[in-house]
Amino acid sequence: MSRISLEICVDDAAGIAAARAGGADRIELCAALALGGLTPSAGLIALAAAGPLPVMAMIRPRAGDFHWSAPERRAICAEIATMRSAGLAGVVIGASLPDGRLDGEALAEQVKAAEGLDITLHRAIDLVPDLAEALALCRSLGITRILSSGGAASAELGLPRLVEMAQSGLSIMPGGGVSADNAAVFAKSLPLREIHASASAPLAAPADPRITAFGFQPAGARGTDTAKVRALRMALDQIVAGPPLG
Repeated sequence: MSRISLEICVDDAAGIAAARAGGADRIELCAALALGGLTPSAGLIALAAAGPLPVMAMIRPRAGDFHWSAPERRAICAEIATMRSAGLAGVVIGASLPDGRLDGEALAEQVKAAEGLDITLHRAIDLVPDLAEALALCRSLGITRILSSGGAASAELGLPRLVEMAQSGLSIMPGGGVSADNAAVFAKSLPLREIHASASAPLAAPADPRITAFGFQPAGARGTDTAKVRALRMALDQIVAGPPLG
């Protein structure tokens, strides 16, 4: 088995540094990870672009579902153009119809805007009612990597569906509750080429209690943790190396 690529999602400067220090292979750059990730700011994009790791930028203009209005679709294409201009490796995209099916027209528009960039389809896939139809659409659009929890609250719970998805031949990247403790579970059942995690830990409470009281930092806020990134990187490397002898 070759090296398993580790993608770490981050939403601030500290997260970029922690992912790099912990041994991540790639960054998924977002804003507002507590909302599932939104399009990152220009400043964060510039900071990530200046680093050594490939960067995939989340393209999601708002929280909520993935059914985009016409103005939102125009905004999404503009955001993709921004990532191209910044020199990022790729984008993380998705679009749904009101019933949860992938929106082929909107996705085709996004894929065209991202021509030449690396593309990941995000967890809009976890809402689809017909998995085979969704995977066929991805193949027809040339989308070869899909981030998914297998339609469940965590990738471990969704493992049976991830196994089904992997039979498509597309690169299925488990994400959602992935850690050093369960990485081997995915490697045993999937042709695991890459994996996605937040590797986060609770942030310390602000020294000034008004920060929380005024809503400047929500209770339970989390941040990327270098030790957790490193532990997951080591677990993946051990999977590839095989069990120790003796």
